[in-house]
Amino acid sequence: MLQIEIDNGSGFCFGVTTAIQKAEEELAKGTKLYCLGDIVHNGMECDRLRQMGLITINHDEMQKLHDVKVLLRAHGEPPATYELARRNNIEIIDATCPVVLQLQKRIKKQYLNPLTDTPSSLTAQIVIFGKNGHAEVLGLVGQTEGKAIVIEQFEDVKQLDFSRDIYLYSQTTKSLDEFHRIIEYIQQHILPEATFKSFDTICRSVANRMPNISSFATKHDLILFVCGRKSSNGKVLFNECLRVNPNTHLIEGPEEIDAAWLNGIQTVGICGATSTPKWLMEQCRDALQQM
Repeated sequence: MLQIEIDNGSGFCFGVTTAIQKAEEELAKGTKLYCLGDIVHNGMECDRLRQMGLITINHDEMQKLHDVKVLLRAHGEPPATYELARRNNIEIIDATCPVVLQLQKRIKKQYLNPLTDTPSSLTAQIVIFGKNGHAEVLGLVGQTEGKAIVIEQFEDVKQLDFSRDIYLYSQTTKSLDEFHRIIEYIQQHILPEATFKSFDTICRSVANRMPNISSFATKHDLILFVCGRKSSNGKVLFNECLRVNPNTHLIEGPEEIDAAWLNGIQTVGICGATSTPKWLMEQCRDALQQM
């Protein structure tokens, strides 16, 4: 008989849980509520909230809104979004993750001279290890008036100017190992007259999932990693599962399960990203049981 286990450590992180709770609370009041961008990188969860009344908008659409409520998701937003809300009399329901909010403040403090409110150093490079265009990264770069340098992968670090000061931060959901590789490379190449400081801003509730999910993936013949394909964190965790268990498949929902995967299989592990709801993993389990 097929044994199926859902990973207890998978599912929404604190920031996503809080954002969804805030949305549900507002919608339960009968409030018309807009959300700037997908509340979570999971299409099925977005569909569930859409059916409850949540209206997802983009930045261009927000420009045209006045006198409404807009929820900011856990990823955070740049200062320009708050300024737009002020101009258009939009009430912000701020669900920015506390970890992201703290990171935004640190980068802004690094960028601005607190006495003059102007850039503290035009020669320093504020560098963010993250995905270009990712909602969280856009919010971080916005703290520097667009001046921060984004590096997406280890190879990009070679493009920095090692004769100038470097202050390195990371998107909260990036790989801790790759971040440390980048730090080591900069330490080896920074010139003596330049200053280098790194700040480990990777969320531990995400980073700690790596060893746990790695251990979970080794216990089963087949791994179903349930995740929206736009999830940055999901890609990192999926690749870790795939590394330790080549019989790992990324699926967005139960309809993507291929019955052929079960041939000769005795145990299946179901896990997911910080943007994967428990109910979706349970649906995948139920679909397997029906097979």
